[in-house]
Amino acid sequence: MTTTTTTPEPEKSCALCPRLAAYRETNRVAQPGWFNGPAPSFGPEDASLLVVGLAPGLSGANRTGRPFTGDYAGDLLYATLAKFGFSRGVYDARPDDGLALIDAMITNAVRCAPPQNKPTGAEITSCRPFLAARIAALPRLRAVLCLGKIAHDSVLKALGRKLSAHPFAHGARHDAASQAGALALFDSYHCSRYNTQTRRLTTEMFESVFAAIRAELDHAPR
Repeated sequence: MTTTTTTPEPEKSCALCPRLAAYRETNRVAQPGWFNGPAPSFGPEDASLLVVGLAPGLSGANRTGRPFTGDYAGDLLYATLAKFGFSRGVYDARPDDGLALIDAMITNAVRCAPPQNKPTGAEITSCRPFLAARIAALPRLRAVLCLGKIAHDSVLKALGRKLSAHPFAHGARHDAASQAGALALFDSYHCSRYNTQTRRLTTEMFESVFAAIRAELDHAPR
């Protein structure tokens, strides 16, 4: 781990990244009714699966305060979680829709919305202690799904793994370890509007990754 000294969730006034903090304040003035803060992780603390995205979307989690809620990427992610038994209730793209995750948690490598959805390397590094702490705080964690290469690289660095030994590839599985023990890392292209509309990622491709995760968890010792 890079660190275990921080809390898993940053304060809403987190100022570690000056550019993101300034962008957050600009959005707060423009949209005072939005969440406009570091999007907290969503899901139970005894989750076996952690889904790691890139960063909150400006009108998605930055608006609603729940990861992947209110943007296009959440439609595919939450539908797939439901199909493979990781949620109950109906996703309605709002934080009060009553949806609950089962044995899964969603978080982001960067917790604050970045301009143009592009965090800098320094911002990814500054936010990584929260990711490392989030992983360390899940005692039953057995699998991590990395949505995109940035999430993949940040998770590996949080775990103290060499990137060269675990190259990103859609559908890849990597052996790793956490404080709780054995850990399997799964890769998928991000379920963004761009990736799905260009068919870099299809529903079938995404579901195949979840099928592998479901099989892994169903056969993993508790």
